[in-house]
Amino acid sequence: MGREDTLVTLVRDRLRLHQGPPSRRLAGALADLAQTGLISPGTRLPSERDLAQAVGVSRGTVAAAFNALCEEGLCERRHGSGTYVLGTPSFGGLLQAGAVGADLSTSVVPDPSHLVLPPLDPADLLRAPSGHGYDAMGDPRLRALLAIGTAGIAGPARTAGLSGTADDPSRILVTAGAQQGIDLAARVLLRAGDRVLVGDPAYGGALSAFRRAGAHAVPVDLTVPAAVEEAIARHRPAAVYASCVDNPTGTVSPLRHVAELAREADVTVVEDRTLAALVFDGAPPPGPLALAHPYGTVTVGSLSKVLWGGLRVGWVSAPEPLLARLAEAKVDADLATSAVAQRLAADLLERNPVEPWLAELARRREHCLAALSAHLPEWAWERPAGGLSVWARLPGTDTDRFAVVAREHGVAVAPGSLFSPDGRHRDRLRLSFALPPDLTDQAVAALSRAWRAYER
Repeated sequence: MGREDTLVTLVRDRLRLHQGPPSRRLAGALADLAQTGLISPGTRLPSERDLAQAVGVSRGTVAAAFNALCEEGLCERRHGSGTYVLGTPSFGGLLQAGAVGADLSTSVVPDPSHLVLPPLDPADLLRAPSGHGYDAMGDPRLRALLAIGTAGIAGPARTAGLSGTADDPSRILVTAGAQQGIDLAARVLLRAGDRVLVGDPAYGGALSAFRRAGAHAVPVDLTVPAAVEEAIARHRPAAVYASCVDNPTGTVSPLRHVAELAREADVTVVEDRTLAALVFDGAPPPGPLALAHPYGTVTVGSLSKVLWGGLRVGWVSAPEPLLARLAEAKVDADLATSAVAQRLAADLLERNPVEPWLAELARRREHCLAALSAHLPEWAWERPAGGLSVWARLPGTDTDRFAVVAREHGVAVAPGSLFSPDGRHRDRLRLSFALPPDLTDQAVAALSRAWRAYER
């Protein structure tokens, strides 16, 4: 099968996932393929006539689709040569895009300076129950700390916010961050062509994992029970992905009805509780969905947002036999999570309650929002109730394009299209407010300069 034959097959498969006029459906299918890397930057698309014949639409439909893609900045027409795919943003690219003066694109703990460090004994860090360090389920001490929430990281009131388990270390599998936990769940639960219900917007790293598994993410307003019920009946999904503290919006939503509806339909829930401990203004995190769907929920968590992402320590919890399948996939992926990182993480957990970091994040949130109000009053946002980011709307703006201008002015931002399974939210940016105030001031000033340049 030639390259164009393969492309036509992929386009036909994606067409059925889009609604609206034929030109809009075709544009959406091509955009999906570009944004997921199945069509690489620089690829020349088939001619309007050839694609029209192959897909079974009119030449005018193809021309309109190409025009829409060019207007959105995904493609360009080259006189006498054809239509070519341009480079498009990718979620993984946020960590690979090179140095900038200020990085607001990644929703991470900016550095470990807030941590109280334990006395470091290299010999102790190198101890592992197995001796060789290949402990497939993870370090027992760390798993016990995660299961109970620990006085160090969460305190009794936030136990459920941290682990989402029933105080049972045997139900916890330590992973290399929450991203690996989501990826393991995708490997175990999904097959090519499966549907996964996701919020809209949704965490871009999860969307990437589902795409790699060959599944189709279906956007749904998970906060509306009727919408969830209708989507389950219509799409018969293999799983539902939900976050109690949304990334990118920072909203905190009780989603127990999602678990109850999924339980009734025998659908597995993947709950991402990575941000569950970061809820502001004294509000508690919503309870774990595993309480409502105990035999069909995979809970994913991480220490990246409360300690430091560079540890690369996260976990999944699930009932048997689902946990055994996740553990098998974990061994296939990397044999075991670093024993040294786990020992250090356990020491840090015992010495670093979440409350001081939460209070500091709340201060940084207010500082960032004040700076945005002062420098960019045309932008709009809602005050995030949790997490590390603000979800800003830029009126009349293609944020894929604006992100390029912002980088030219020394600041990295995450365009909204990265958080949609079908490239929507192109007038939105996810902006981290976790930087220290002086760096936030520099970043917002650079954003303001970029905005004035973009408007000209």
